[in-house]
Amino acid sequence: MKYLVSVTIAVAVLVIAGFYFFYPGSQDTMEQIEVATQPTLGEEEAEVTIIEFGDYKCPACKVWDETVFQQLKDDYIENGQANFALINAPFHGAESMLAALASESVWHNHPEAFWEYHEALYHAQPEAAGHDAQWVTVDELLRVAAEDVDQEIDLEILTNDLLDQTYSEQVEEDIDLVQEHDIQLTPTIVINGHVIEDPFDYEEIVKTIEAEL
Repeated sequence: MKYLVSVTIAVAVLVIAGFYFFYPGSQDTMEQIEVATQPTLGEEEAEVTIIEFGDYKCPACKVWDETVFQQLKDDYIENGQANFALINAPFHGAESMLAALASESVWHNHPEAFWEYHEALYHAQPEAAGHDAQWVTVDELLRVAAEDVDQEIDLEILTNDLLDQTYSEQVEEDIDLVQEHDIQLTPTIVINGHVIEDPFDYEEIVKTIEAEL
């Protein structure tokens, strides 16, 4: 009997240890977020969904997009193991809202050009601009679409959508998700409901993805 109890305890310890190996204890969790209406990259049926709450005015988001996102594409998204969804978190005022409206317009009218436009917007953000630097304008959003994206984007449609705020409802839906899930910082990265404490800790991101796979 003592032997059986010892074995049972040992197995329990191993299970708990394994859980903490795969999921760092600092991670928070949330209900899985529905991303069917969000801009999404990768296989729809992938086992892992990576969500970024991002802001085109956010300097940290620019760095994350140009480093971690590129690595995730190479390691998990392009091979079909994970997909990636973007939720706008326009924390930095009118310019953040304007950029979000532009991205929504491109997603709905030219989805084949969206991810190139998405990356071009971050690239257009001035280096070390800071949150207060003013650079997002209708003219700049149109320039990026015309000059920095290989796929054709109809500038007349984009202009009208920006001036008419055509996709404000979609941006407001994103803001509702930000508030519902108490998102405080950008970028916030969520992987199958697991909130990554440090979005630049690629080792933690990989552990979380591998555990889900």
